[in-house]
Amino acid sequence: MRWQKILLFLTLGLIMLLLISGPVGAQIHHQLHITLDPETHRLTATDTITLPEDASSPVTFRLHSSLQPQTISPGVRLRQVRKTQFIEDYAVILPTGVRQFTLEYKGEIFHPITPISEEYARSFSASPGLIAPEGVFLAGPSYWYPHFGENMVTFSLATQLPPGWHSISQGSRTQQAKEDDSTEEVWTIDHPQEEIYLIAGPFTEYREQAGQVEAMAFLRQPDEALARKYLDATAQYIEMYRQLIGAYPYRKFALVENFWETGYGMPSFTLLGSRVIRFPFILRSSYPHEILHNWWGNGVYVDYDSGNWAEGLTSYLADHLLKEQQGQGVKYRRETLQKYTDYVQEEGDFPLTEFRSRHSAATQAVGYGKTLMLFHMLRQQLGDSAFIEALQRLYHQYRFQVASFSEVAEIFSEVSDQPLQPFFKQWVEGTGAPFLRIREARTEPLDEEYLLTATIEQLQPGKPYQLELPLAIYLEGTEKVYQTRLSMGEKTHGLKLRLPARPLRLEVDPQFDVFRRLHRSEIPPALSQAFGADRALAVLPSQAPRAVREGYAALARSWQRGRENLEITTDADLDELPTDRAVWLFGWENRFRSQLNEALTDYAYKAEANRLRLEESELHRKQHSAVVVARHRENPDHALAWVATDQMAAMPGLARKLPHYGKYSYLGFTGTEPENVVKGQWPVVNSPLSVLLVEDHPPIKAQLAPRKPLVELPPLFKAQRMMQDIAYLANPKMAGRGLGTPELDQAAQYIAHEFQAAGLKPGGNGGSYYQTWTTTVGEPERTVTLRNVVAILPGTRPELPQVVVGAHYDHLGRGWPDVHQGDEGKIHPGADDNASGIAVMLELARVLGPHWRPERTVVWVAFTAEEAGKLGSAHYLQHLGESPANATMAMLNLDTVGRLNSGELLVLAANSAREWVHIFRGIGFVTGVPIKTVPQDIGSSDHTSFLAAGIPAVQLFTGPHADFHRPTDTMDKINPEGLSKIAAVLKEAVEYLAFRPDPLHSQQLAKQEKERDQPSQSRRVVLGTVPDFSWAGTGVRLSGVTPDTPAETVGLQKNDIIIRLNDTAIHTLADFANVLRALKAGDSLTIEFLRDQQQQTVTAQVVAR
Repeated sequence: MRWQKILLFLTLGLIMLLLISGPVGAQIHHQLHITLDPETHRLTATDTITLPEDASSPVTFRLHSSLQPQTISPGVRLRQVRKTQFIEDYAVILPTGVRQFTLEYKGEIFHPITPISEEYARSFSASPGLIAPEGVFLAGPSYWYPHFGENMVTFSLATQLPPGWHSISQGSRTQQAKEDDSTEEVWTIDHPQEEIYLIAGPFTEYREQAGQVEAMAFLRQPDEALARKYLDATAQYIEMYRQLIGAYPYRKFALVENFWETGYGMPSFTLLGSRVIRFPFILRSSYPHEILHNWWGNGVYVDYDSGNWAEGLTSYLADHLLKEQQGQGVKYRRETLQKYTDYVQEEGDFPLTEFRSRHSAATQAVGYGKTLMLFHMLRQQLGDSAFIEALQRLYHQYRFQVASFSEVAEIFSEVSDQPLQPFFKQWVEGTGAPFLRIREARTEPLDEEYLLTATIEQLQPGKPYQLELPLAIYLEGTEKVYQTRLSMGEKTHGLKLRLPARPLRLEVDPQFDVFRRLHRSEIPPALSQAFGADRALAVLPSQAPRAVREGYAALARSWQRGRENLEITTDADLDELPTDRAVWLFGWENRFRSQLNEALTDYAYKAEANRLRLEESELHRKQHSAVVVARHRENPDHALAWVATDQMAAMPGLARKLPHYGKYSYLGFTGTEPENVVKGQWPVVNSPLSVLLVEDHPPIKAQLAPRKPLVELPPLFKAQRMMQDIAYLANPKMAGRGLGTPELDQAAQYIAHEFQAAGLKPGGNGGSYYQTWTTTVGEPERTVTLRNVVAILPGTRPELPQVVVGAHYDHLGRGWPDVHQGDEGKIHPGADDNASGIAVMLELARVLGPHWRPERTVVWVAFTAEEAGKLGSAHYLQHLGESPANATMAMLNLDTVGRLNSGELLVLAANSAREWVHIFRGIGFVTGVPIKTVPQDIGSSDHTSFLAAGIPAVQLFTGPHADFHRPTDTMDKINPEGLSKIAAVLKEAVEYLAFRPDPLHSQQLAKQEKERDQPSQSRRVVLGTVPDFSWAGTGVRLSGVTPDTPAETVGLQKNDIIIRLNDTAIHTLADFANVLRALKAGDSLTIEFLRDQQQQTVTAQVVAR
């Protein structure tokens, strides 16, 4: 967003900057020479101004009142016209035929940073302009250069700066000269601009060429790792939008770190606060949004008089598109409609023609959300191809020119050859939203088909909307959903559909494709319903300790500021809760807390005195701050929210943070910051736009047709290259890479060659890539030569403990040492286990190796003999000496990472360091990859050797499957896109660790260390269960069962939770594995399990493995 949109509070004179609607051809050129003196807050300026050819004398301009201008051009006279606040108006009288003159001016600009509150959902600090020792921020509303009404400008800006400082403005830096006592930089731009920016400060500069665009980062402290993230992201996003819309309109894009917290987007750069740029989610949210504004808003300008269309289109093609790429487009649209439903009441609604900028949750819900949905509906109506063509034509036709909603409509009409003006008139000029309902839905046989009839109603007051309603009908006996669209222009529409099979369920707008007001039962109870309520009551716990009660009162009062609709009372002052408003309950001791518990009986929620269970998460009073939302049982239109913490120091943070979590139904925080550790949404139940047509029918498994995003983000990692690695390693000619075979040696040579090609240095014996030794293994036993393949990327601080990235490259050959009955002698390709891990590790080496300079040395190790008992990793650690933990900071193990598909990436052994859960939560934000940290470890891969040595280590794992250690673990089942995602996760983890100055806080697992030297007892039997490694509760939850196994025979299913085997209680996966290890083929096994919270028992007979 353009930064001025936040500063509407300043003056009418500043607001006028936003209302540029004049012809772009009327340009003024400024040739500015500026000297900055930050210590005294002063600037000295010379500005040679060239006016348009049609300019006539006198001309008027505005300037900051402290700058005292004078003209040095012969025959040109200057006189003051008016002074308002800190702005002065001047008239320039020019001789006939003169269009160019020069002004000199100097003075102080220092407006202190002041906070601006946007209800209780947003907060900003801002300044119209300041020159200070910390930095310089000058923009249009600073009036630091002469403003000539609504004219666009081009400029050349030469700035003399203190030594060690840099300047940033629009366009390109064409000169840079550094002296001992000063620096001079020149920025120029020939494209018309709405205003001129001058940002300066003591920056460390980073830059890299990204095609035709220079990616730049200006940081206030050296941080190469952070800069690298932004430079890489800049290149990716600019290339994505180049493909979608057209060439980037400027020659550079720069991330600039501000000296106070901001989130501003300017032409060709963005100005973000120090905390903001370090939020892990910014790279997947605000950052691409600001980059895209260079096409919409700063490339094609907005006619603000007719409404700001650019914010909604930018949100659609940035925020929504990124969610769409992650398969979360439906969820994002639902949340967009939820914000409108929760925050926009009839009296606060307004047409898009009146939207200028966001200054409240309601204006955001309309200006951003409604406009976003307008473009989404347009896309659904036109199709992706025509929609993209219209975007490209709009950009090319209006680049560096002003466009209104009418001109946007004209472009889309021309491209689609459809008269879209009525569509735009309805959604741009009108207020409100349709409110839909299905009634009287029924079905009956008709010849060899079925007839579905229903009445669809628009219940909103006023006239009907012209709608294109998506319909989904689930049919008996087919996995494909019948999908169609209904044109509806009346309040009541009688639907009649002839269908080829028996309809089971009818849904209207199941993917939230239409802008409309949602029913409460279409959206989960969420904080936004409490924050957006017309009236709210905060109920404090009278029985809480006084200090805690006062802390809650302060929290509630902070939300009360500027809002008259929030009242505060105590539970002792109420006989019952009101039903005409939202209610906030505070405190574990609140006597109305039982009403919240009753309101949540339809959800996976269990409350005890000092503990909560929220779906799969647990919160404990001593450790957590808890937030839970339900609907008021007596009036579901209103929210019932509960906030509880015993940590008074956490309350200010909760007050500040909770408005930013509006879409969530429940939250858990730890610490005093506090830090979010649990969040979720209750499931949607009983939607009035989803009607079941047949009672008592088995669960419907059909799914809606998948949709592709408008464009994909170009991956940093090449899936095809990784698939080539897997194709080589899992080729039948490699005979399963069995221990002691020539094929395993051939695999080692391949890996060493790829390490060398990536620019990594040898880390093995005698200057080679191989760490070689011999041992006796196998059945029958024989002496074999083993080789780890080791490569090193040296760090700039080699004295620091190293980071190890590992993956094993051996597999089972023709079955040894873990062959299933009937598979003896067959080649086990090991595509997932673990050619996939090797491929991801090699790809990371290729991407990082050529240019990366980490602080810590990073070691890449392809381990051998993992399948034979982790012999390779054990040898590697022995080679490090008596104290391997002193030499190694952390280890990241890639094992079986080839089948991510739409699932979660599991991070096993996350309790080996307390930082892992936070590291991978941040990585999930940055990459958009769903990640589940699993505290425990099952002790099955090379990272456990590091754990036993006291080194924090985790395994990246995409989950178990029926092909594990089978000949069917083949390349065709690998998910290429998933490999790129896992490589992105690995890159973030390695970069973080390699630049982290402090060690991780190890939580060494004593049990693993004790078992380090104990031979593992292999399992001799098969039950056929596939565990869900992401399950954090008691017992072992199943993610499925293997076909033709005892588990399938006795009827075990996905999501069953095994709690007892024979006489042994099962708390963890280790308990489960230990019982199976003690069994032999033919033994009976009594299995107690939970299904839908009901306990059941079956008896299975295990078979030979």
